[in-house]
Amino acid sequence: MKTRKFLAVAILTLGFGFASFAQKTVMVGGAAMYPNKNIVENAVNSKDHTTLVAAVKAAGLVETLQSKGPFTVFAPTNAAFDKLPAGTVETLLKPENIKTLQTVLTYHVVAGKMNASDIAKAIKAGKGKATLKTVSGGTLTAWMDGKDLYISDESGSKAKVTIADVNQSNGVIHVVDTVLLPKM
Repeated sequence: MKTRKFLAVAILTLGFGFASFAQKTVMVGGAAMYPNKNIVENAVNSKDHTTLVAAVKAAGLVETLQSKGPFTVFAPTNAAFDKLPAGTVETLLKPENIKTLQTVLTYHVVAGKMNASDIAKAIKAGKGKATLKTVSGGTLTAWMDGKDLYISDESGSKAKVTIADVNQSNGVIHVVDTVLLPKM
């Protein structure tokens, strides 16, 4: 009996170990995103997220995004930041605008780990829409258009998730094509 219990525990432990090991490495911005690294450790290697990384550093959010989490991050690409009105990024990066920058960045973060399948389930449960509470205190709305996942901000702008389920040691990143903006 003891041997059987031991084997059962050993098999379960091995199974869970392989489940976390089996998370796949995803390429983002020409770099491998390793599931055993945290959000910041991976993001700094993506050539598509240099603006986001610079903003996270300027906002003093590196330690937060390196912490245990877990977090779900909707990560805008450089091209997403380029769609903002001229001078917006430069203005946000000024030291006197740190609070605004922190609000904009944390508006892209949801506490907890929500893979695309979790978001899809929430959308189904919400009869076509899911409301996500952000770390900044705002809300995002997730919805589907065919097989594509979209996130809308409080102003009604929409961001398409272009790469979903980039697993991290402290959460998950979903790459988006538009910067989401809270009502300010």
